[in-house]
Parts: sequence; structure tokens; C-alpha cells
Amino acid sequence: MEFEAIGAYAKPILTLAVLVYLVYIFVIKKEEFKKAQVVAISAIMTALVTVATIVIQVPTPPTRGYINLGDTMVMLSGVLFGPLVGAFAGGFGSALADAITGYAHWAPFTLIIKGLEGLVVGHIAYKREDFTGILIGTIIGGFIMVFGYFLVEVFFYGYPSAVVEIPGNTLQAVSGIIVGGGVGYIIKKRYPDIVSLIQT
Repeated sequence: MEFEAIGAYAKPILTLAVLVYLVYIFVIKKEEFKKAQVVAISAIMTALVTVATIVIQVPTPPTRGYINLGDTMVMLSGVLFGPLVGAFAGGFGSALADAITGYAHWAPFTLIIKGLEGLVVGHIAYKREDFTGILIGTIIGGFIMVFGYFLVEVFFYGYPSAVVEIPGNTLQAVSGIIVGGGVGYIIKKRYPDIVSLIQT
């Protein structure tokens, strides 16, 4: 299968992701989450991830992808609101940006990679107020993103093309660590109650 042909499956996969997320909140964990807050915050952070991903796009011809600033909001989502929101906003928001800007063939992979990034950052950094804890969480999340795209690029385009992409993806990760982690840390210090918005 040609890599670009995968784009045809992007919309049903993204729709399924949303349905799974809603079922998880409203059915499986209906007693544990303040549902309205979770859905509202997830929607807001997803929109921010999508906009941050779209606003600056630098095409990378070797793998037919692009460099962007979406990781800033992916990491911020995880730092402020935990793994649930981090995973959904990171995965769905980033994949949605792929789907609507001509990179739909990347959307299914982005959904998984950026979702894992937000999940891990949220799991490690969400309940941490110290700078070190947030820094560690965002660094690990950034590594997951860079390595995840590297594996997909090796599979579809070969090792040389995948290596060319590492600096750009690393730049994305660093921007996420600095902006997402840094802003998240500042907000937590000044407005510590923000964490309680979706606590169980």
C-alpha cells in the first residue's frame, strides 16, 4: 500500500478515536470524572493543539511531513490536565491538523504517537509542581514523539530519509519542553487550583 493511500482511512479512524474517548468518560469511568469539565477542557485543548500545529508548517520533502509547533500544546495539555486530556488533545488535535491540511496519510500515526506523548507527559507531570518533575515528563514525552516518527519513517521511507527528519522533530520536542513545560510550570505555580478542574 502506498503511504499516501492511508489518508483515506484517516476520517473513520479519527471518528472512532472520539467515540472511544466519549465511551470511556461517560460509560466506563462515569463515576470517576466530572464529565462536563473533562469534555469541555478536552475540546479546548484539542483546538489549541490543532491551531498550534497548523499556524506554522515547514514541509519536509524526504518524508512528506512537516515541522510544527503543536508539541507545545500537547505537552501543556498533559502538564496541566493529566494523561486523559493529554492523550486525547495530543493525539486527536494533532491528527486533525494532519487531516485538514493535506497530510491525512500521517493522521493515523500521529494519533498514536502524539497521543502517547500527551499520555506520558500527563502521567509523569500532572501531579508534580516541581520544575524537575515537569521537565522529566516533557523530555520523555518528546523522546517518544521523535522516536515514534522515526520508526514510521524508517518503515515507509528508509533509514536515510528518517535520519534527515530527526533534527526537525527534535526541534519540535524542544519547543514543547520549553513552552509547554515552562508555561505549564508557571501556571501551576500561580494558579494551583487549575489541576483540580478534572480531578476525580
